[in-house]
Amino acid sequence: MYISLKQQIETDIANKKYNHLNDQLFKFVFGKEERKGITIAFLNAALEREGENEIKDITFANTEFSPLVEQEKSGRLDVYCVTNNGEKVDVEVQINNKGNIEKRTLFYWANMYLIGFTHGHNYKELKPAITINLLNYTNFSKAPVHSVYSVYNKDTNEKLNNDLELHFFEINKFQKKPIEEMTRIERWLAYFSNKLNAKELEELGMKEPMIQNAMNASDTFMNDISERLAYLNREMALSDEVTNRESAIEKGIEIGHEKGLAEGIEKGLAEGQLKTRIEMIYAMIADGLDDERISRITKEPLEEVTRIRKNL
Repeated sequence: MYISLKQQIETDIANKKYNHLNDQLFKFVFGKEERKGITIAFLNAALEREGENEIKDITFANTEFSPLVEQEKSGRLDVYCVTNNGEKVDVEVQINNKGNIEKRTLFYWANMYLIGFTHGHNYKELKPAITINLLNYTNFSKAPVHSVYSVYNKDTNEKLNNDLELHFFEINKFQKKPIEEMTRIERWLAYFSNKLNAKELEELGMKEPMIQNAMNASDTFMNDISERLAYLNREMALSDEVTNRESAIEKGIEIGHEKGLAEGIEKGLAEGQLKTRIEMIYAMIADGLDDERISRITKEPLEEVTRIRKNL
């Protein structure tokens, strides 16, 4: 199964059928200073900015944030930037449903909102923070492709302020249509969806030059052996994640007959996720990646990767 999956992914790469939501590829295309024009174009489409409200420039910032106190959880954003108006924007990609995107988004938003806000600052200095989540699964069954959340008065529907804005794009809901009939954001969703054939992609690139630049950047990424290997390993890990989650749920249901369904599923999922992480690290070690790169790709602590390598 490992070999056949790897061959299928390599065949897709050869045919330029890339998974644009693969976080390794996404960060390369949308998180680099030399390609920030691509990111700006996408943000303006996603946030429906134009005219005076259009984002004209962005500055990429450190994607890692430190906990506010020593014992709190730290984290790493996928793509984090600050606009010319001082707004903070975090773009996250999520391929598999881990059942925590709502709380995870709020956690990332809260930390992003407070970045740079230290003792002695005035609350008026806090800038709006926006998270954009690109999901490859259905999270809100009754919602359209694009859902936006903010803070409103439940009686008057009055918006509190513009400081909190959470966007969710459920890309799997995108319905293909003729390129000339697509809106700006629909063209970007078409790019992420992998639902277009080669001719349609060519037309899409002609219609939206920045999407063409994104496709060119993807080709550049795949021509780099190291980047290509990181992409391949990430794709295999994502596939393993789904397989192990399904088998873990089945195992959890079996355990649940004896110990309670909820407890059984939780235990099964935990065991499946651990197995996925370890197998993914084993595969990357076998492919010759060093511990620091494996840590960056898997988001596992460097010490844990080193420990796993020593136990091989």
